[in-house]
Amino acid sequence: MNPRQNDLLNEVRARGSISVEALAERFGVTLQTVRRDVQRLAEAGLITRFHGGVRVPASTTENIAYRQRQAIGAEGKARIARAVAARIPHGCSLILNIGTTTEAVARELLHHRGLRVITNNLNVAMILSDNADCELVMVGGMVRPRDRGVIGEAAVDFIRQFKVDIGLIGISGIEEDGSLRDFDYREVMVARTIIEHSREVWLATDHSKFKRPAMAEVGRLQHLDLLFTDATPPEPFPALLTEAGVELVVAGT
Repeated sequence: MNPRQNDLLNEVRARGSISVEALAERFGVTLQTVRRDVQRLAEAGLITRFHGGVRVPASTTENIAYRQRQAIGAEGKARIARAVAARIPHGCSLILNIGTTTEAVARELLHHRGLRVITNNLNVAMILSDNADCELVMVGGMVRPRDRGVIGEAAVDFIRQFKVDIGLIGISGIEEDGSLRDFDYREVMVARTIIEHSREVWLATDHSKFKRPAMAEVGRLQHLDLLFTDATPPEPFPALLTEAGVELVVAGT
């Protein structure tokens, strides 16, 4: 996606649905330009078209494809990753789970010293294997081919052996009731175990995940200590975070 298409996608997600005319006015381009952008985003499965406008996909049961998630909001995820890495001290233990944002964090940890990292993400393991001063522990279990995440009961049993300083998780959606949600129940069970076996729980998520529905509940805002994102969350989340005692870090501000 080019920057305008990325901004257009974020606008649709923020509003839920919007007319083509409103998008053209919002970005100062012609209707033909917006229609071309909408066509490309719809073909990628990122938005759904209806007569005269577009909306976010309604599925609560299936995430969008891994390669598409890599492309969405890459700049914001990079800012989040830098903010997370700046707070991670040298010589600590942590768990990194599945997600494109946690993979971005792994890239920012290549120069950290004395880390002990446990991960159920083969992509994270490949990235951090280039850090010679990082002791890397790979979780065992079933590999999900589409994103190289390790999930299932074997992964849960493996993580239960440990208690780490920081559990860093990603998420597919945060609903307005304060629930943290994802799509694959097998992945959710692993994420719950990470929360239970971490002294502090940090969530790294871009702003598009707020108000995004998903089927399975991972936990609640109350289970978090820090939340890193790339833009100020919409209402009602600032109040919910304050009530839950979660420190909010907006990367780049």
